[in-house]
Amino acid sequence: MNNQANKFKSGFVSIIGRPNVGKSTLINHVIGQKIAIMSDKAQTTRNKIQGVYTSNESQIIFIDTPGIHKPKHKLGDFMMKVAQNTLRDVDLVLYVIDATERYGPGEDYIIERLKEASAKVFLVINKIDQIEPEKVMRVIDEYHTKYPFEEVIPISALEGNNVPTLLEQITEYLDEGPQYYPSDQVTDHPERFVVAELIREKVLHLTREEIPHSVAVNIEQMKKRESNETVYIGATVIVERSSQKGIIIGKQGSMLKEVGKRARADIESLLGSKVFLELWVKVQKDWRNKARHLQEYGFKEDEY
Repeated sequence: MNNQANKFKSGFVSIIGRPNVGKSTLINHVIGQKIAIMSDKAQTTRNKIQGVYTSNESQIIFIDTPGIHKPKHKLGDFMMKVAQNTLRDVDLVLYVIDATERYGPGEDYIIERLKEASAKVFLVINKIDQIEPEKVMRVIDEYHTKYPFEEVIPISALEGNNVPTLLEQITEYLDEGPQYYPSDQVTDHPERFVVAELIREKVLHLTREEIPHSVAVNIEQMKKRESNETVYIGATVIVERSSQKGIIIGKQGSMLKEVGKRARADIESLLGSKVFLELWVKVQKDWRNKARHLQEYGFKEDEY
């Protein structure tokens, strides 16, 4: 019997790429439940999301990062530091691209960052379900001239096409190592963080272009009521302008009620219990440029 085949492997894998290429969709598909915010708006991920995938053979800790872009405020600077710092001290980097998008200056910027990484890099071509196979080959040829990728793997994160192959290839490249997390743990983030992200996701989905990324969610209170086993959650949605507050509340509170209804369904699925969710909206002018507010709303630079 080959003992080598029975050795458990583990490692840390960073997922990087431009905004909106499907990084969060990929991590949620792999983990099997929603831990990363999904939106068709760019730059929705702000913190590192560690998703833990465990099989009989391996444990892969995925680090989802903010989409790499040119920062416009302190929050943007923070997001870029998070993204670039994850290239250090990981075992493997997945560079995710959108097969439907043309190569441009944004890709050049990321590839320059990749040259500073010590880890091996996979090119993951996402959204192959949206283009012809011949175009996939052209994309592969183009990127091969830019960087010596260890592997090139076309996938559809949404449909799950070729994702098992990606996981097999990642495991091949990992060294023998310990199981860092219990088999049933899917993220290292506290529940409060994931709950806040689920609420923020619903705000982005429902308000569309009316509310930009000047939205944060602060969990004020989260506790289980012993009388009926319901989890009470009180959360504040933070915006930068009074007009944004009016949009999120909606006519006679209709928008905020819908945000709460949709978020509660996801939170109940996450926690496995009934949830009573109470939401407020608060204006905090220019919070994305103020270090004190960034710290208060969970963007702690010293963690990175």
